[in-house]
Amino acid sequence: MSTILIIDDEPGIRTVLTDILEDENYRVLSAPDGLEGMDIIRNDSIDLVILDVWLPHKGGIDVLKEIKELYSDLNVIVISGHANIDMAVKAVKNGAFDFLEKPLSLDKVITLVGNSLELRDLKQENKQLKASLFQEDEMIGSSPQMEAIWERIYQSAASDAKVLITGENGTGKELVAREIHRRSRRAEASFVEVNCAAIPDTLLESELFGHERGAFTSAVSRRKGKFEIAHGGTLFLDEIADMTLSAQAKVLRAIQEQQFERVGGEKSIQVDIRLLTATNKNIEEEIAAGRFREDLFFRLNVVPIPVPPLRERVADLPLLVNYFMHKYNPLPDQPPRSFTSEAMKSLQRYSWPGNIRELKNFIERINIMTDEPEISAELVSHFLQEKKMQKVPQGLQKYSEMQLNEAKADFERTLVEQRLEQCDYNISRTAQELGIYPSNLHGKIKKYGIETKK
Repeated sequence: MSTILIIDDEPGIRTVLTDILEDENYRVLSAPDGLEGMDIIRNDSIDLVILDVWLPHKGGIDVLKEIKELYSDLNVIVISGHANIDMAVKAVKNGAFDFLEKPLSLDKVITLVGNSLELRDLKQENKQLKASLFQEDEMIGSSPQMEAIWERIYQSAASDAKVLITGENGTGKELVAREIHRRSRRAEASFVEVNCAAIPDTLLESELFGHERGAFTSAVSRRKGKFEIAHGGTLFLDEIADMTLSAQAKVLRAIQEQQFERVGGEKSIQVDIRLLTATNKNIEEEIAAGRFREDLFFRLNVVPIPVPPLRERVADLPLLVNYFMHKYNPLPDQPPRSFTSEAMKSLQRYSWPGNIRELKNFIERINIMTDEPEISAELVSHFLQEKKMQKVPQGLQKYSEMQLNEAKADFERTLVEQRLEQCDYNISRTAQELGIYPSNLHGKIKKYGIETKK
């Protein structure tokens, strides 16, 4: 249900507009002046504002400017009983969606409100489509492992059951999540993805639940979080095991109660979402080490879907190679080149530590770097050896197959353990050596399950 705010100093106008809009199944709030109206906008989730030009305390145009400055995506319909062309032009120049003259045509109000909310939805959908332009790969494979994954997808898609997708980096966990969404009753609604490993701990709560203006130094306006944006659709939390225990506790509460508060806010916001999660870590080991909440795991693991590494389903390799060869064909008007049987055997013998992501990059590179009509085993060997022989600086070999966030976490854990041992596990001295506060050091010790021996 969309929420509309009416800001008008005439009680009769507020009453009439409230009645007709509530009849159209909108939630309607109202305010007699701009100051109270702005207070409502800061403390509620508003989808559209109907704003009078002539208001006490603060003029409507000034209120319009403030709304567009702080909430640029919020549409405003300006109304006035003293309308003229200059006033209409001024309102539109300052960001108004449209301008209506009193006495109001109620049919026109209903039409304009519908158009405004529809445009907002289209803009949001367009943003999501742009964000997913590079996520259009398909799930390819007919091996028994892939058939098992498809069976889990078919079984779980129609329900709202929570799904936990596990597997190494590059195996296609996100594709599984998107396929579940596409086959669910929420397919026409939003699919909102959050990579928990890519967001700093200090910002993750705000990213998930949103924040109120002034909640922290850089919070200059109210912002919706991913839980709120995904309302009615699917929320996919990737790398869920990289969350801090504090964030895990808040996620657990949100999914138990289907409601939450924004950072710095007091009002509970109810949401209706389908939650899908994924991780490349062994959750049982994370629980044993105290880095993941067991109660959250039980909530998320209603339908487990393990995604095997590519080396365990090499039977799918010819299909995957054919798919990527078509995708990265440098001459789209001609059939893609093929691999000899020996070349395919070479690909199947390789371990693919980076899984499908590595195969995808390999096929793209080979299409760019060679124009041989048929790709031979020698050519495959050359490119695979080239990858193996890429020079890795001394001391960084262990990170060569890791993604950035995984490598950073591993390095940080190693460094903290080393400094603790050097400082005889004295927290204050270790924190000073690392250039951080003792409270931050305690957080890292807890996060990585580091044993302090003193």
